[in-house]
Amino acid sequence: MFNSPRWDADLIRRYDKAGPRYTSYPTAVQFHDGVAPMHLLHALDKSREVNRDLSLYVHVPFCANICYYCACNKVITKDRSRAQSYLDSLYREIETVSRHVGSEQTIEQLHFGGGTPTFLSHDQLRDLLSKLRRHFKLRDDDIGDYSIEIDPREADWSTIGLLRELGFNRASFGVQDLDPEVQRAVNRLQSLEQTQAVMEAARTLAYRSINIDLIYGLPKQTPEGFARTVEAIIALKPDRLSVFNYAHLPERFLPQRRINAADLPSATAKLEMFESSIRQLMQAGYRYIGMDHFALPDDSLSIAQETGALQRNFQGYTTHGHCDLVGLGVSSISQIGDLFCQNTADIKQYQGSLEAGQLATRRGLVGHADDRLRRAVISQLICHFSLRFADIEQRLGIDFRDYFGDCFPMLQQMDRDGLIRLGETGIDVLPAGRLLVRSVCMVFDAYQSVDSNQRFSRII
Repeated sequence: MFNSPRWDADLIRRYDKAGPRYTSYPTAVQFHDGVAPMHLLHALDKSREVNRDLSLYVHVPFCANICYYCACNKVITKDRSRAQSYLDSLYREIETVSRHVGSEQTIEQLHFGGGTPTFLSHDQLRDLLSKLRRHFKLRDDDIGDYSIEIDPREADWSTIGLLRELGFNRASFGVQDLDPEVQRAVNRLQSLEQTQAVMEAARTLAYRSINIDLIYGLPKQTPEGFARTVEAIIALKPDRLSVFNYAHLPERFLPQRRINAADLPSATAKLEMFESSIRQLMQAGYRYIGMDHFALPDDSLSIAQETGALQRNFQGYTTHGHCDLVGLGVSSISQIGDLFCQNTADIKQYQGSLEAGQLATRRGLVGHADDRLRRAVISQLICHFSLRFADIEQRLGIDFRDYFGDCFPMLQQMDRDGLIRLGETGIDVLPAGRLLVRSVCMVFDAYQSVDSNQRFSRII
């Protein structure tokens, strides 16, 4: 079966360590305070000169209820009026950024994340899309990938209909687990019927793709219970699934302190959950895209991987990695050429900066030639499980074995262990190594250290 992984418990025990998800290289851990708004505007001007297509990310931080497991940048409030002052600041950011974007730079990809984007009222959503269309060249032909994260508890048929009318054609629904006991332990009560209702609405209204998010390793979960959740979700037949590993880091994420660590499943039970999930999804006809992502064979991610067009950016696996990514909203990240930059994660600072007529860029980095080289290698491995040395040499003008000579002892060990096949012409990630591809990518990561590993979740 295409790119199917093979479960090897011994290899997983040896190579399952903390490491980046490589939505970028260098990763956000390397960002520093030496990047300012002028760097962003200069990069946008250069992007406009070459008329590069764009991907647009909009962060809406508000949630009405707190989920204890969540590590996202969010604001928990029942006061819906707080959203308007945030939108006023967001509109200022849109106006400032758009002045440095060309009128012919098409928005090929749009994503609303959060938080809960549907926290906004219908009128606010209309106004926000109207503002974006007025200042950026959004597509009107439904060909672009325009997606939004949706909490099924915060949406109904009218909401799904409005979003479709506004141009969204992809939806991602958070589920995590269907077991009521697990849901109570993480403060997210959500019935299967609620999820079914919004999925039926999205299908009826011709959304192109539906994604479901699940999490294994939550409190009160058992392998048997999680298998029932996966079985129920498979019956709904989403186009894509993300099966994430819960990382319990209460010292970093305050809401997680409300989780009783004694209720968390053991490491053995977590592995059993993921192994069972892979088996269930493979049997149901899903393809393994990479890490914790699965898709049906006719989904664009599967097709892109098959044709060699799959890429990766801060929005995860994508078919639009060639676009410059513009992030709008608190904590959002932009990647424009070799520049990475991030807005402040403090909503008061974000709004204060924009009210003062300044962008809220606070940190980032400017990549250099070595970063580009390693990014190309890591992207190829994590998206396609295969790398030909000649491709990198021709694209970037190096001798692969000479440039990455210090990586080969570890690669040779991985070859002996059965993670990869290291040949004269390239690297192939073997079925037993595909679940551990992040470990292979880490071999090429010049920034890896013991300290930085503490900032990442474990691979499995």
